[in-house]
Amino acid sequence: MSDQQLPFFQDRIAAANASGTPLQIRGAGTKDWYGQDLQGEVIDTRAYSGIIEYEPTELVITARCGTSLTEIDAALAQHNQSLAFEPPRFGGAATVGGMIASGLSGPGRQSSGSVRDFMLGAVLMDAQGQVLHFGGQVMKNVAGYDVSRLLTGSLGTLGLILQVSLKVLPRPFASSTRVFEVDQENAIRLLNEWGGQPLPVSASCWTNNVLTVRLSGAQAAVDAADKKLGGTALSNGEDFWRDLREQEHAFFADHDAPLWRLSVPSVTAALPLDGNALIEWGGAQRWYRGAAEDAEQLRALAARCGGHATLYRGGDKSVGVFQPLAPAVDKIHRRLKASFDPSGIFNRGRMYSAF
Repeated sequence: MSDQQLPFFQDRIAAANASGTPLQIRGAGTKDWYGQDLQGEVIDTRAYSGIIEYEPTELVITARCGTSLTEIDAALAQHNQSLAFEPPRFGGAATVGGMIASGLSGPGRQSSGSVRDFMLGAVLMDAQGQVLHFGGQVMKNVAGYDVSRLLTGSLGTLGLILQVSLKVLPRPFASSTRVFEVDQENAIRLLNEWGGQPLPVSASCWTNNVLTVRLSGAQAAVDAADKKLGGTALSNGEDFWRDLREQEHAFFADHDAPLWRLSVPSVTAALPLDGNALIEWGGAQRWYRGAAEDAEQLRALAARCGGHATLYRGGDKSVGVFQPLAPAVDKIHRRLKASFDPSGIFNRGRMYSAF
């Protein structure tokens, strides 16, 4: 689809501004459950799709917001490249715009970085229907923020993300998955010990007293790490990491019980929480599902550890999906929202009910 789609978006935005009707920016809807409750009339981005430019030798791909990650994967695979942060595809229907807006990263986040780290540039349509270029074209708003990165995880509250340019990386030459039987405290200790050594650890997962680690890189480095770490080889390692990425691992099977995601320093000891836990990213991401916890107490616990807690899925969203903002940060969020969307029409209340 060419830029002929842009006038349609502009007309919808103008009508929404005139009537005060909120707009729900939506691709395939694979993450409709994420964030606060949905509001407004749907503006479907899938018609605005396609890879605009891909230069394998420069490790950069540029695509429109409605482009499916399946299409991106197919193009990159032809040159043995990939999105190294391993975003969830959720059945293959997930779009580029939704990937950026949600900011979700998969197992590769541990070694390669987050979605935000791979953002090079973006094109945004604001609440006035203006098409703004950021990143590669070195345009910033008056406050001087790197807007292309600010859009990551914004859940579409700042505007309609039209296209993005992303850094891509070559796939590793070799990969191996090792399994260890170990309790939570020792799993955290091992992950931090290994993280401080020159080992090609690219992903990790602990749950039910089983620690699973992925090694990726040059064949010699992977072979040496296999011998050093020991453990048991997992023959279907690729399937394991795909299931973890897509949240099809058995831990995620219950979609009704509240699922909390805690981001804490990797060295944080096992948290005193009853119920099931799953640890990723070398100890930095802690999933928790179990008996109902008081949201305020759980968030206070995360804050004492130097982190925060998100009600990722299920549960009572009236407690707020995301950690309440500190006053200074809240002020920044409100100023950004007022700059890009003064009428408050884009994904109203999707992150915080106040804006």
